Amino acid sequence: MSPRKTKPRSHPRWSMYPALHTDILDLLPSTLPPPTFHPFDDSHTCTRSYDTNIMGRFTCANPSCSSTGWSSMKIAITIRKYRDNEYNARVYHQRCKECDWLSRPELDESYAERVAYRIKKWGGVRMERPVYSMGRGKSNGPHNRKLCEGCKEGHCREGEREWEEEWVV
Repeated sequence: MSPRKTKPRSHPRWSMYPALHTDILDLLPSTLPPPTFHPFDDSHTCTRSYDTNIMGRFTCANPSCSSTGWSSMKIAITIRKYRDNEYNARVYHQRCKECDWLSRPELDESYAERVAYRIKKWGGVRMERPVYSMGRGKSNGPHNRKLCEGCKEGHCREGEREWEEEWVV
């Protein structure tokens, strides 16, 4: 029997994770001035922006849903740089395929790795491009664009090769 498809309460379609700021700082070289987490996400005042994907796990928040949750190898994020050496990262939520409720992910170490890599690139640190593998988890199928809030916002790099396009305001 399928869970009741009630209209989900108004849930945010993305989150930020300021509590993971120290994980990012731990991955940055001491030669870079330590950045500060920018608590307000704003695409108009940032000086740079970069879309990429991370990995994590979702648990459906709908109490009447029978879903046991799911792992995702393609969680869309937008990393932004601001003046005064500040940054943040918007992590997009996904919808449960059983009941269509929005779910906030629990992130793995790929979040800190990707954000730190981008901060290093923007800071002029020369390094080889990391090879991101899907070996940390098992994909149970193709990315579902209808369930991904990053796709709906035009910020999901789903299935595409990482690219180096950036823009400056």
